[in-house]
Amino acid sequence: MNKYDGLARIIIQNVGGKSNITSITHCVTRLRFKLKDESKAQDEILKETDGVVNILKAGGQYQVVIGQHVADVYDAVLSVGHLESLGEVQSEGGSDEKQSPFNAFISIVTSVFTPFLGVLSACGIIKGILALCSATHWLNPNGGTYNFLMAIGDAAFTFMPVILGYNAAKKFKLPEIEGIALGLILCYPEMKFLGALKEAGQLNIFNIPVMWPAAGYLSSVVPIICAVAFAAWFEKLYKNFVPNAVKIFAVPLITLIVSSCVTFWVIGPVSSLLSTVLSSFFTMVSNISPILTGLLIGFFWQILVMFGLHWALVPLALLNFANLNAGLGTGDTILVAMFGTTFAQTGAVIGIMLKTKDQKIKSLCPPAIISGIAGVTEPAIYGITLPKKAPFFRTCGIAAVAGAVLCALGVVGTSMAGMGVFGYTAYIGTKASEAMGGLPEGNASKMLIAVVVSLICVVAGVISELIFYKDSAPKAKEAPKANADGAKSVELAAPVAGKVISLKEVKDEAFASETLGKGCAIIPSEGVIKAPVDGTISTLPSSMHAVGITTADGSDVLIHVGMNTVELNGKHYSAKVKEGDSVKKGDVLIEFDLAAIKAAGYDTTTPVIICNADDFANIDVVAPSGADVTSGAQLVLASNM
Repeated sequence: MNKYDGLARIIIQNVGGKSNITSITHCVTRLRFKLKDESKAQDEILKETDGVVNILKAGGQYQVVIGQHVADVYDAVLSVGHLESLGEVQSEGGSDEKQSPFNAFISIVTSVFTPFLGVLSACGIIKGILALCSATHWLNPNGGTYNFLMAIGDAAFTFMPVILGYNAAKKFKLPEIEGIALGLILCYPEMKFLGALKEAGQLNIFNIPVMWPAAGYLSSVVPIICAVAFAAWFEKLYKNFVPNAVKIFAVPLITLIVSSCVTFWVIGPVSSLLSTVLSSFFTMVSNISPILTGLLIGFFWQILVMFGLHWALVPLALLNFANLNAGLGTGDTILVAMFGTTFAQTGAVIGIMLKTKDQKIKSLCPPAIISGIAGVTEPAIYGITLPKKAPFFRTCGIAAVAGAVLCALGVVGTSMAGMGVFGYTAYIGTKASEAMGGLPEGNASKMLIAVVVSLICVVAGVISELIFYKDSAPKAKEAPKANADGAKSVELAAPVAGKVISLKEVKDEAFASETLGKGCAIIPSEGVIKAPVDGTISTLPSSMHAVGITTADGSDVLIHVGMNTVELNGKHYSAKVKEGDSVKKGDVLIEFDLAAIKAAGYDTTTPVIICNADDFANIDVVAPSGADVTSGAQLVLASNM
């Protein structure tokens, strides 16, 4: 989990969404997007978002100025947007940073489920409508039309491992047809007889005993994902040793046999056991206090969505549906507990649209409302409520109360349905729920409760924003901060010989407007950057076009060699230090080929700034503008006195 995930999602949403991004890189201060259509970007929303310093447009790039935390925000954008896996991103020099196991798990589940949830929701709606039609005798359950529609609605649930096998194969870079084949093996009709062999104590494969889960593997989730992950790893180990003459059939033959055996011997039983334990835990919490269950999931669901963590709960909800159909459970409460979130968001946006005087925000509200009604709240969250913070958390509170009420009134999901208003059919009784002593088939009493609660969520969202929402006031600059010791000062020497100019003369708005910090710039006459102060190298991108130094008292100094020189990807630059190194004033940090950079058409103007300028009451450029300075000459004095 990255603490910048929320900011990353806001940025992605307001540059026009993932589909509008052609590529993304970053330099030492800003994210550099290439967008298909810059008109889709919401400049004002981004400018008002905490964590974004400014928005610039230059050289065909849409630049989101972040500051010295840009690398962390860049990583978060790649992670939450899954841009890297789609091949849409060009990074600067790449990264060797590995995801934590938990983040990797979230990424895997998200990638596997995202392409499937639309179809899964559509099938759930069909099943819910059929249940209603059966109860009201609109359709004959034994007729052709009913069974034809049931096949459409039920097939994706029954053969879920096949679809997930395909998606997982794309994720793990296994041939997709092999992922499909592994899913088909888990769903093969004759496998049902293994359950009978288990009861007779005769279930084994190659004389090795096999634990067969009570519900089998139809509609299962975790086993197929793990099986494909193993198959992809295993195939890479041996495939290069297989002769090319037989590789076309020998590789899938070996992969399928070995992976299937490992799945039935180890992966299936272990993953099924873990899923059962997690499901039992949530069931236990629900039995202890359904109200507490609804309260917690309702409040945290949107926050979990923001960090991509909700995917850890979605498989459990699907498992609950699978257990219900297998006669092992009564239904799902996880998706019940979060049901109010989309309606609370929609209501909040309606309230903001009625209250705000900001025409830009008002224009964003109608499409967000339409999407929210259908259960798609990303435009509402990342475009409107989350950048304002307070409206977002108010909707979390409303959703928490809704979740508690729904669980307290015994509303249980009997099938996977759509989102928003299309989710109502999930609460209609089915044959499976009736067989388990729950909601009778076709009974819509719990659905009516869900309808009433969702409408209350919308009204509550509207009222809360009409009462509490306020348009953002213009940002005021904070007063300079003093450190714990009182006096604080820093003296910067010229890091390179050349001509001093003011920042206002720099042909880059982020530097010229002093939004990144205060200081001056030098038009260099030589190609050596030396440390202007004692400190630690805190920033050094792979492109080597800039370097940051943090002093002992916490002053952040940035030296940026040239404008847009990140595009050179390190060509003509040579770093003599690395991040984390301690340096003394005058130590050589970077050498660069001044003539070659100029010949490539780049402006070599080099800003020298103090990034945390608000910590100082006075920042004075000692060298006069237009003067020639030598490396090491006194350049900038800053103090908070």
